[in-house]
Amino acid sequence: MFNLYSVLLSSSPDLTAVTAPITDLLETIFNIAIPLVGAVGAIFCIFLGLKLAKADEPQERDKAKGSLKNAIIGFVLIFVLVVVLRIGLPIMTEWAANQ
Repeated sequence: MFNLYSVLLSSSPDLTAVTAPITDLLETIFNIAIPLVGAVGAIFCIFLGLKLAKADEPQERDKAKGSLKNAIIGFVLIFVLVVVLRIGLPIMTEWAANQ
């Protein structure tokens, strides 16, 4: 175990002892989150697509079409943010190590 107080008070602190557990946790979360978001997004979009196909009235079709469009946009944004964080994590870790 490390002593956080001694790490912070040293003249040139080595923050890898502090950042390593955090980056390991984030890597684990990202490894789980990317397939999970993809699977949930695909299942939800299939469900909304079936709802759109079964809609009989024009109002129901428009509502289902809007829901499907919003779901696709939402899941694409979530997926892009997870990928950007995954790409940015090594950059942020290197930056913290050089401070």
